[in-house]
Amino acid sequence: MSQLSERPESAVVGVALPHESAALHVTGAALYTDDLVYRSKDVLHAYPVQVPHAHARVTDLRIAPALAVPGVVRVLTAADVPGVNDAGVKHDEPLFPDEIMFHGHAVCWVLGETLESARLGAAAVEVDVESLPSLITVGEAIAAESFQGARPEVRCGDPESGFASATHIFTGAFDFSDQEHFYLETHAALAHIDEAGQVFVQSSTQHPSETQEIVAHVLGLRNSEVTVQCLRMGGGFGGKEMQPHGFAALAALGATLTGRPVRVRLNRTQDLTMSGKRHGFHAEWKVGFDADGHLLALEATLTADGGWSLDLSEPVLARALCHLDNVYWVPNARFLGRIAKTNKTSNTAFRGFGGPQGMLVMEDLLGRCAPLLGLDANELRRRNFYREGQSTPYGQLVRHPERITDTWNQVCERGEIAARTREIAAFNAAHPNMKRGLALTGVKFGISFNLTAFNQAGALVLIYKDGSVLINHGGTEMGQGLHTKMLQVAATTLGIPLHKVRLAPTRTDKVPNTSATAASSGADLNGAAVKNACEQLRERLLQVAATRLGTNAADVRIADGVARALGPGEAVVEWDDLVRTAYMQRVQLSAAGFYRTEGLHWDAKTMTGTPFKYFAYGTAATEVEVDGFTGAYRIRRVDIVHDVGDSLSPLIDIGQIEGGFVQGAGWLTLEDMRWDTSDGPGRGRLLTQAASTYKLPSFSEMPEVFNVTLLPHAHEDGVVYGSKAVGEPPLMLAFSVREALRQAAAAFGPAGVSVDLGAPATPEAVYWAIEAARAAASESPSRASVSSDA
Repeated sequence: MSQLSERPESAVVGVALPHESAALHVTGAALYTDDLVYRSKDVLHAYPVQVPHAHARVTDLRIAPALAVPGVVRVLTAADVPGVNDAGVKHDEPLFPDEIMFHGHAVCWVLGETLESARLGAAAVEVDVESLPSLITVGEAIAAESFQGARPEVRCGDPESGFASATHIFTGAFDFSDQEHFYLETHAALAHIDEAGQVFVQSSTQHPSETQEIVAHVLGLRNSEVTVQCLRMGGGFGGKEMQPHGFAALAALGATLTGRPVRVRLNRTQDLTMSGKRHGFHAEWKVGFDADGHLLALEATLTADGGWSLDLSEPVLARALCHLDNVYWVPNARFLGRIAKTNKTSNTAFRGFGGPQGMLVMEDLLGRCAPLLGLDANELRRRNFYREGQSTPYGQLVRHPERITDTWNQVCERGEIAARTREIAAFNAAHPNMKRGLALTGVKFGISFNLTAFNQAGALVLIYKDGSVLINHGGTEMGQGLHTKMLQVAATTLGIPLHKVRLAPTRTDKVPNTSATAASSGADLNGAAVKNACEQLRERLLQVAATRLGTNAADVRIADGVARALGPGEAVVEWDDLVRTAYMQRVQLSAAGFYRTEGLHWDAKTMTGTPFKYFAYGTAATEVEVDGFTGAYRIRRVDIVHDVGDSLSPLIDIGQIEGGFVQGAGWLTLEDMRWDTSDGPGRGRLLTQAASTYKLPSFSEMPEVFNVTLLPHAHEDGVVYGSKAVGEPPLMLAFSVREALRQAAAAFGPAGVSVDLGAPATPEAVYWAIEAARAAASESPSRASVSSDA
């Protein structure tokens, strides 16, 4: 067992604790970025001037009418930028564009004494444009060969020979939707300038260091002249990894030009129409099986909808290709990827970061092919699980593949799958207009950033003379419980009670050059950095304690706030006394911790290597009931067994599993984003601009029975206190919901029917799948949803 993963006795990690800000959340006392406006004096409010064209060239911009509006102080335009007029890390996102690239693109921003005066000023700005041809759908972009960024390829084995030896070959295509983050707190930033010209930005951002960089280059400053702080976020889900930078830069630019604090806070409609989504994809595939249903070969082309700029589309696509296999071994594979450039908001990171899109292709094709192979879908999946010694298509050895089977078997046992399968068959036979379905799906999700350099973190831990401890780390809190875990890690490493440790907001002047809180790596990276800093302090204090106790430092232990020597004897040194003694002896009581993930290698050109520290595993079983008249359905029961290693904080982890599953179910069954694809004046407009038209999961969509179990005996060596990441992997457990709906829809047709189900599988999509199943008896083979080439 490595020192990093070794867990001491009486550890604070592993204790089921509520979120550190839970009481603040439920009482409304928790402060978010926009709350700070009311604690600031003379704040100006920014409002965007959005242009209602999908693609157009700006021919004239007249701001004088806005300046005549009472309360308007200034209009920010490209001419005001002292540095670089760009808010993207790829330098393809002008902060003030002269070419409108999506419906609602902001061309300038108005600063007003009040939000209302800024709004009226924005309405007064006059913009003349020349309309240009636009591409809204992925299909249109493919037809026009409108692509951007790299075109990666993952290849292993010999696909041609694999297909030559296959008994069954099927081909298919699949389109699935994007998804809105719909975090409770919309994008927000508040910027101040001090007397020395130092810029201080409060930002709702998952990546303060990158926000700092973008603000600096827009203003023409050095990074050291800009400080970014993130108190907490009211949700992020990846949507605040890249996209907050421009809003922070706007606030900072306004504050620089006016000398007053500037607030940028999008209302819900602005956030929906200006910020990126989860990437929608178009997939085409060809798969070969042997006579027993084992995967022999798979070719797939994934086309991601990148929107108008690259943003994070390239790494999202790379992760999609690296997760297309999911929990299944494909000996011969060729996966191609490309990014469509469309006139929509720039799509960005979203929980799973391409992994869900890649896995969905595999789960969809298995669900469609199983009946054509004469196999139960659950059995087809089980037959193709990874085994010991097998590697992914990109060349990484799959460690602990037995956990795929372990989680699956435990779900089968705890969920009484065999008995319930028989009950469902009896129910379906007795109910011609109501059917039930039950499906199991697994997940194998790689943990680490694909870009190796991002797998590092820092921390600053301070011990004060009274024995209290303050920790700073580079991770941000968006409700996921990262800060709770960091408090537990610090208390465990120092050997003190939790109440002695406090955590400070994330700031770039405390911990520099941080990576985004993303890729489910927040606890792994920052926890190891916090542990490293605390270990430095503990070693210094052990020397002090050893002198007090008359023994060697190696024979001293600090636990529960008390230092004592090993062996007999009652002599102890209380923590507060120990810290005071250390101070009097001029022992340093602060430490900067650092961690870099070892054992990673990734060649982005060949798409080969070991990009992930480990894989997180899980299995879910979902039972649904579907109305044959309307396609409406309800989730009757969900059983999950998920691998989080040795949990750092079980309550937090279970909450993440439940929340991730429900968010995934929303993407796959409810959240149907619609864009105006007509040739009319509204072309490119987002039609689902509010919760009234964009259906989000609510209590009514929660499973009636929801059982979540953490996989026992799952210690992960080489990770902080033997834990594993939990943020993203559970989202993909929701594939079981969609596959259960497929099973229920198929039950309306003859045995062995292959059902093509839309994504999202809304009641309408389920109804049409039911109708197709009913018509399958008379349907000709040429109209089957999956074509067979064998």
